[in-house]
Amino acid sequence: MTTIVDLDDAIASLPADARAAAERIFTVSTTIGHLDAPAEMHAWIAKLFGSVEAVRTQRIVRVTNRVTFEGSLFNDLRAMRPMEVKGGDEVRTTIAAAANDPFDHPLTGTPADTFGRIQGAHGITASNVAKYDGYHGVLVFDEHDPLAPVDAATIRDHLVTTRRWGEAAQAEDPAALYLFVMWNCLWRAGGSIVHGHMQMTATRGTHYPKVDQLRRQALGYASSAGRDYFDDLWLVHDALGLGAQVEEARVFASLTPIKEREVLILGRPGADETSLAAAIARVVAAYRSTGVVSHNMAVYLPPLSPDGEDWRRFPPIARLVDRGDPANKTSDIGAMELYAASVIATDPFRLADALRH
Repeated sequence: MTTIVDLDDAIASLPADARAAAERIFTVSTTIGHLDAPAEMHAWIAKLFGSVEAVRTQRIVRVTNRVTFEGSLFNDLRAMRPMEVKGGDEVRTTIAAAANDPFDHPLTGTPADTFGRIQGAHGITASNVAKYDGYHGVLVFDEHDPLAPVDAATIRDHLVTTRRWGEAAQAEDPAALYLFVMWNCLWRAGGSIVHGHMQMTATRGTHYPKVDQLRRQALGYASSAGRDYFDDLWLVHDALGLGAQVEEARVFASLTPIKEREVLILGRPGADETSLAAAIARVVAAYRSTGVVSHNMAVYLPPLSPDGEDWRRFPPIARLVDRGDPANKTSDIGAMELYAASVIATDPFRLADALRH
């Protein structure tokens, strides 16, 4: 099976069009790290990593997206480094203990937005008490347990409800036309309430910087390469065996993940975010099957109405990422991720297998 260590060779063996796209978008390099451990450490190293030889010479693969300047450093050995892990029992206990929180009775436990509440089939909106932006809402799931299985129909309903919320915000303030949807599952991912919920903001002026930056980078790529960036990004990942088609959405394990097990979902230009629902449900199910309980999701969307900029080729996009064991006191994000490049301990080729099943 192909692994991230084989990426250079895998790209070289791609069909000509996919190889050319990979060479336009990515830079891949491999370096070797060495160490000399004192004899006193040998038993400890062998216990954690299998053998002293396993750590003496380490292969690190660096992948950089030259279009977006996202980059990742892969070393499987880091997955075996010591961490304090309590397992999933504490998470389940905490979820159960949080029953009857304010989100379990949203009409009395949460404030409403000035335009009221939006009721969906599987949730209802509230106004966020401590706001990120002028319009900042919460979609409170009917289901308390954030780890309960979710199907495509439920995700689709959530996305319809968040869209209706954005349209209600824009009706009140026509300048608030940039909708952003997020899902922070459990405290490890920044969720301050255990009860299942998404959040949404509607901002004014321009889209959030990372969304608009991606739009501009994609336009620049189209101008220089004469190709659609999102189509080429999918072409490369799919040709490498990292992709899966779920209805109309294109799903793939990223070669430059922001952190562990990042998955990108690309819709089609002109489609709305509900076209991503089945794919999002597939990713969440794959996460649960591999032990992931805490995750972030962000949905990038064109503006709710024209803003004078070129969004014609910008598809609805969802990005999901594993945030690690909620019982773990070691953070998954450090100075490297904040200021340099992401350091990754999981192999996207293994994640891709889970996405296909």
